Amino acid sequence: MIRVLLVDDQELMRMGFRMVLGAQEDVDVVGEAANGLDAVQLADRLRPDVVLMDVRMPVLDGVEATKRIAEAGTAKVLVMTTFDLDEYALSALRNGASGFLLKDTPPGDLVSALRAVASGDAVVSPSVTKRLLSRFLGEGGGELRDAAVLEALTEREREVLVLIAKGLSNTEIARKLFLSEATVKTHVGRILAKLELRDRVQAVVLAYETGLVRPGDV
Repeated sequence: MIRVLLVDDQELMRMGFRMVLGAQEDVDVVGEAANGLDAVQLADRLRPDVVLMDVRMPVLDGVEATKRIAEAGTAKVLVMTTFDLDEYALSALRNGASGFLLKDTPPGDLVSALRAVASGDAVVSPSVTKRLLSRFLGEGGGELRDAAVLEALTEREREVLVLIAKGLSNTEIARKLFLSEATVKTHVGRILAKLELRDRVQAVVLAYETGLVRPGDV
């Protein structure tokens, strides 16, 4: 069973999510919270697999709540937002969220996303992350992180990171670099470990924030 904590300051929204998720045989909604502070405390007590997190809430917003939950390692976080180009969503990704969805996401896609996050995958496509970063970094670049962090990578790993940031799958990277898919998976794993990143989404964010890839790059 995938244990889920629902966090949203709107009771009707939580009710809607509970109805959708309650119909799934492999999903168990173990709790609800109306603000970020309660979310952090409930996540620590209930230890859900995934927290479905609103980002704009009173008391403590979803970004700070996501950061605290991610740092504590109590659950994976999937943030929900009303806007597809939302600075809160981007901040949540930087602070440990495994991805974000729009609140009007079809029920089937919501359930699929929860399952993906529970299994360790990220659910934000690099193209969406790229649009977010393009907006907040600007087309001219403007690094937010010291590129020295990339010195831990080999030349091949940097090459793979660039392709991850451009939205290529492991299969596409393997084809482009004339490598086996297993070798690419190994490179991706080493990149995440060396840079202390949780998943590919955070790898995309870091690639843009260090200037390794620019928002205008194809």
